Amino acid sequence: MSNPRRFTAGVTALALSLVASSSAFAAAPHAPADFVGTTQPFASNAIYFVVTDRFVNGDPSNDHRHQGGAHPTFDIPVHGPNGQTANLGYLGGDFKGVLENAGYIRGMGFGAVWITPIVDNPDQAFTGGKPVKWGSTLTDHGKSGYHGYWGINFYRVDEHLPSKHLDYAQFTHGMHAAGLKVVQDIVLNHGSPAFSMPVKQPQFGQIFDANGKLIADEDNLPPWKLDPVKHPLQRFYNAWPDLAQLSNNNDQNPAVLKYFVDAYLKWIGEGADAFRIDTMNHMSTRFWAKFAAAIHAKHPGFFMFGEAFDSNVDNLGKYTWKSGGSMSLLDFPLKDAMRKVFEHPHSDFGTLQAALYLTNGPYANPYRLVTFYDNHDMKRLDASDNGFIDANNFLFTARGIPAIYYGSEIGFERGKGEHQGNRNYFGQKRIDAASKSPIYQHLKRIAQLREHTPALQRGLMLVEHMKGDQAAFYRVLQHNGTHQIALVLLNKSDRPANFSVQRYLQAGHWQAALGGSDIDIAKHGTLHATVPAHGARVYLLDAVAQQPDLVAELTRLMRERGHPSGVYTH
Repeated sequence: MSNPRRFTAGVTALALSLVASSSAFAAAPHAPADFVGTTQPFASNAIYFVVTDRFVNGDPSNDHRHQGGAHPTFDIPVHGPNGQTANLGYLGGDFKGVLENAGYIRGMGFGAVWITPIVDNPDQAFTGGKPVKWGSTLTDHGKSGYHGYWGINFYRVDEHLPSKHLDYAQFTHGMHAAGLKVVQDIVLNHGSPAFSMPVKQPQFGQIFDANGKLIADEDNLPPWKLDPVKHPLQRFYNAWPDLAQLSNNNDQNPAVLKYFVDAYLKWIGEGADAFRIDTMNHMSTRFWAKFAAAIHAKHPGFFMFGEAFDSNVDNLGKYTWKSGGSMSLLDFPLKDAMRKVFEHPHSDFGTLQAALYLTNGPYANPYRLVTFYDNHDMKRLDASDNGFIDANNFLFTARGIPAIYYGSEIGFERGKGEHQGNRNYFGQKRIDAASKSPIYQHLKRIAQLREHTPALQRGLMLVEHMKGDQAAFYRVLQHNGTHQIALVLLNKSDRPANFSVQRYLQAGHWQAALGGSDIDIAKHGTLHATVPAHGARVYLLDAVAQQPDLVAELTRLMRERGHPSGVYTH
């Protein structure tokens, strides 16, 4: 029989041990809640978008200035009033011109460059379509495929882009070495102009495979005259028109899906880091779900964002849902709101708040959207220098992944639409002089801040107030050991503005990340700051969120951040 004293002592020791363990467990801090807008790695990068042919001519030897015969493709001016010009032809921009200016782009604080499609386009100017008038859109008579969106062979690089020892793979390698990811613009909805030519031109309305074999041909017929039953080469296309005279690819045909999946997997293999998808809303969500699944089967997590050129949010969200491939979008509704606010002095910051859709919105995840205020398919932002500065201050601190169209850093061709100069040649001289522009100077400052501030890249966005000329909001990131609270104060008035923020404000040492001085905030304290005219202040608190009203609102934002049908995408 065991010694009862020894037994009692053992039980007592065990009990004391359990009590000690229990006390230690009770005293241990709970893991902080997860507060994060998106975990998508690509969200770290702001995007600089170039129409490659119109950026910089780095290699004149690939200009092909005499290409096209009777229908030449180089330098086809369109004249407007007061000596203004646009252009329908190639102007020489190429991979080398982009790569040689990678330092310029990276130096502004961008982490990625979005380039227009790289695939082979027709070798002549188009003879069909409507005549181009100053400022007209979807008028293609006499235009070349300088922009890249008129693909005929999606497996081959257009001859105007590469140089000796600089093919696409070498270009992406060079961009990566410069610290920049490459976003490749891709088209699946259509090929080149396909009908209305007085006499059928070679390559137009045709698609070739990787071996150069003709696999689709509209034969200069309007879509309603196609007969895919009798003519196999017409089965690639739908028998109804879409945009202008462009061929309209049949998203119900499995051969169409396979052709493009294989083509774009090839370009990922040569270094593309992300895709921007043209005319996404012209094809079915079922097609996009299949396309995304095929890409992600080989490259899990590969980032793709689409252009659904629509400002009606009821039409947009489905492209971000699981049923549509769980992809991202260009944020057209927020673009519209930004133009209303930043093109017009004395406008109301509150216009932007509703367009953010931070809770129960149409998107699977609003934080994954690519945000912008203009691009090549619309009029450039028609704002003053201060309007551009205010727009960039908002764009680089609010939710989403910001994208800037080339030249916006100096207000290039502001207010100009297609065939008015929207896509005019930028050139090395403007790049070399860009640092003198106040728009550039302020853009660089705010873009570099985002680049070094995780909360601005992927944190939840909590609005304190947006009204009149003032906006105050928090960006909060609490995920995988990172905890950062950013307080953003924006002033778009012509005078300095005083801010007093108390709501959601947590006690602690707030570091001045952009202007001003560090501020120590006591419990239930108020942060007072003066923000210069058309300026921004950003304060950072590297701490776990503990302020009760702040935690409550962040918890609600996490719960309501995505549309229920979207199956929330991180």
